[in-house]
Amino acid sequence: MKYMPETTPFIFCSCQYGAQTALKKEFATTWPQFKLSFSRPGFVTFKVPEEFPAKSLPTLDLKSTFTRSSGISLGSVKTSGQSERIQLTKQIVENAELENIAHLHLWRRDRSVPGERGFEPGRDSETDLLAEEIAAVLNLGKLQINRITQADQRVLDIVIIDEDHWWVGWHQATKTATRWPGGVFSIQLPDHIVSRAYRKMEEAIRWSRLPMKPGDTVAEIGSSPGGACQALLKRDLKVIGIDPAKMHEALMKNPNFTHVRKKASEMKRSDFSSVKWLMSDSNVAPNYTLDGVEDIVNNKRTNIRGMLLTLKMIKWELAAELPSYLDRIRGWGYQYVRARQLAFNRQEICVAVQRSRSKRR
Repeated sequence: MKYMPETTPFIFCSCQYGAQTALKKEFATTWPQFKLSFSRPGFVTFKVPEEFPAKSLPTLDLKSTFTRSSGISLGSVKTSGQSERIQLTKQIVENAELENIAHLHLWRRDRSVPGERGFEPGRDSETDLLAEEIAAVLNLGKLQINRITQADQRVLDIVIIDEDHWWVGWHQATKTATRWPGGVFSIQLPDHIVSRAYRKMEEAIRWSRLPMKPGDTVAEIGSSPGGACQALLKRDLKVIGIDPAKMHEALMKNPNFTHVRKKASEMKRSDFSSVKWLMSDSNVAPNYTLDGVEDIVNNKRTNIRGMLLTLKMIKWELAAELPSYLDRIRGWGYQYVRARQLAFNRQEICVAVQRSRSKRR
């Protein structure tokens, strides 16, 4: 049995399985004073220096592309019996003397890359039931279980590292993704999705909060077979799918969908004159994606208001180049540029881009 409450400040970060190395390198640059403490695929903790202002930790913006969720670490429990783990968790929480906790978020550390062997991240019925069982023994009043929080609400976090090993922490919800259990939006899927790109686009829209309105025209570069377009059409947008490959027949029947069976480089720039929003998800290196997009947005015949760009980290070393990619996008005249490895991304990054932040929904 191991019961390990924290006696000095630590923070925890969850991320995609396999992205922990990129996250640690990111911290070495952005937060060199935070020292690596514990690491598993998809989960990392750092020791915070004693001189760091502790009051800022609950709402600290880590400015991390690879961190999916984070918070203040309270400690961990490791023992084979679940009832014993629950009691030790209760002890950690009581020792921390937490106040005004409104939610309990409980999730599993990723066991695989999203989309591999049927794995997709996020809460499920088993984690919901376990969270209910734990909440029943905690002296924290009525807790909302694995629900999206309101801004500024405080959340108790429990991460299942392994079946016999749990990590306990807490955070205060601020930005959109910090309000989701484990940083994963629970997507309600339709009866049939064309591809898992539906999940990626749905999460990207929820996270970015681009102010797209019904009737707006959206173009997606690299659209086949059409999962992302399916998510866009659900919002009553007019969608142009640009891809030499076939699109799913369900999309072809939708009157709001147009398939341009070409590469984007083969199209006239005037073809983009009515496009307000541009999406790109092509299986090429980031600079190739940016070359094609730059040629479109810098043309005087276009007026692209915002974008969701997927940058493929074909090798993890490309993550070090992310700041230069974002600077390049800002150089096109876009003021608001953010990057995040979404929960449903694979080895890739989503970049949300807008001309002006004031136009964000």
